[in-house]
Amino acid sequence: MENGVEKEGGSMMFSEEELKEVSGLKKGGHFVEVTCGCTSHRYGDAVGKLRVFSNGHLEIACECTPGCDEDKLSPAAFEKHSGRETARKWKNNIWLMVNGEKVSLSKTAFLKYYNQASKSIHKSHNGRVRHRDEFVRCSGCNKERRLRLRAKEECRIHHDALADANWKCSDLLYDRITCDDDEERASRRVYRAAPGLQRARVVLPVCALGVKFAISVIAIAKLASTSLGTPKFEPPSTVLFCCSG
Repeated sequence: MENGVEKEGGSMMFSEEELKEVSGLKKGGHFVEVTCGCTSHRYGDAVGKLRVFSNGHLEIACECTPGCDEDKLSPAAFEKHSGRETARKWKNNIWLMVNGEKVSLSKTAFLKYYNQASKSIHKSHNGRVRHRDEFVRCSGCNKERRLRLRAKEECRIHHDALADANWKCSDLLYDRITCDDDEERASRRVYRAAPGLQRARVVLPVCALGVKFAISVIAIAKLASTSLGTPKFEPPSTVLFCCSG
């Protein structure tokens, strides 16, 4: 498609007007790439390449120095990497070059798919996100790779990968991973739920004589959660005391 970028199904990701005068524009099958940057008053401009995917995923390859190998940063991580003093406002702090001027990402059309995906993810029962990341094993290197399930298209990609006996690391559309890359650590693979998943409350029936034992169990659980890198353990919200007579 010459005037814009095609999205699956033939519709346009971005119109010609939305892409007009944007610096560093490159078009892919399911994404567009543009030049971006973030300015630190101390370190100056950190420049990178922002990829916007049709499922809302955003990825930045940093080019702050010739030797920088940070090529798969989230916008928030890129903002922090740049040394920006007022972090956590990446939508405003990250800029694109439009018609020769720096324009905040939030003032362009390049966040529309990200915003749509965010709304879809957070629509849930009692505020809980129900999706989980899944893993598929590469037929070449036999390593398991994480597949995000945060949009309908990602679910379809996961199903196709499971059905493909010859699926390889290079088939990942949104993560540039090869068979030479290390497999995700086992301690990280255990944590498969998406951010925002609520921790379940636990009710422990404890005999009055077993209070010290219950306290010891909670302490061990805290230690285990810290060593495995899992979310901070919260003690049971309710403890029921009973007495056998």
